[in-house]
Amino acid sequence: MSGAEQRRLRLAFLGSPEFSVPALRALHAAGHEIAAVYCQPPRPAGRGKHEARCPIHRLAAEELGLPVRTPARLRGNAEEHAFFASLGLDAAVVVAYGLILPAPMLDAPRRGCLNIHASLLPRWRGAAPIHAALLAGDAETGVTIMRMDEGLDTGPILLQRAVPIGPRARNPELHDALAALGAEMALEALDTDPPSRPQPVEGATNAPKLSKADGKLDWTRDAAFLDRKVRAFEPWPGTFFEHEGTAIRVLEAEPAPPPPAARAPAPPGTVLDALPSVACGTGALRLLRLQRPGRAPMASDEFLRGYAMPPGTVLG
Repeated sequence: MSGAEQRRLRLAFLGSPEFSVPALRALHAAGHEIAAVYCQPPRPAGRGKHEARCPIHRLAAEELGLPVRTPARLRGNAEEHAFFASLGLDAAVVVAYGLILPAPMLDAPRRGCLNIHASLLPRWRGAAPIHAALLAGDAETGVTIMRMDEGLDTGPILLQRAVPIGPRARNPELHDALAALGAEMALEALDTDPPSRPQPVEGATNAPKLSKADGKLDWTRDAAFLDRKVRAFEPWPGTFFEHEGTAIRVLEAEPAPPPPAARAPAPPGTVLDALPSVACGTGALRLLRLQRPGRAPMASDEFLRGYAMPPGTVLG
């Protein structure tokens, strides 16, 4: 590869959420020619349900002045396949785009489609790798740059870097660290065109897309697991419990100290004290910040001044 080609490649960028933003910024700042940006189409959002652009759409169109395409589907979309092929791309960079790329698009760029994935593949293939690593209590995660094939995150690995997960790590901080690392690694992969290696057969796990319903706390699980879930599911899909028909969000929590030996075990979901701590399958979870629907987040002591949840209350 010539020095000139290293400095400037003709690319397409495919991404949608905030995780994709550092990569697009880095590619643009490095001087690569971005022929097209693909992202999810605008969708109704907020109380007024006005159509809102995703973070990549806003960055590309409003700040960087790049051409944006927002097809609702790619499978069977021969017109879009032909347009993508007509771009004459050296490579495409894909980061949490949200649509599966069909073979005609995967094969169109000269160097293929490079994906930035927020895990150490083959562990945590799928849409929610950061959530999955935190929830599982993994000691480390990282970023993989792979050349995409038609499988779900199964393509050969070009680069991989590990990042330790601290004992109290939360999704937002880990998300931002991995997004920044992924941007750096994408530039490196484009500049050096490293040899690829197949993913290991052993150790493959899946991290499927999450929904709001997945955030409900199951008090029969142990407190350490629920603590990880609160940290993993922040800010989306969030975690919650139910009390008298109201879904109350748990924004921050921690395992409670072991109770006095003389205290009789309480059924899971029982409020144990005024802090409040809640009995779990093993141990108890101390709730630190809570939020009722339509209200502002509050520290638990402030929350309980306006919402009765005395010891002995059983939460759903």
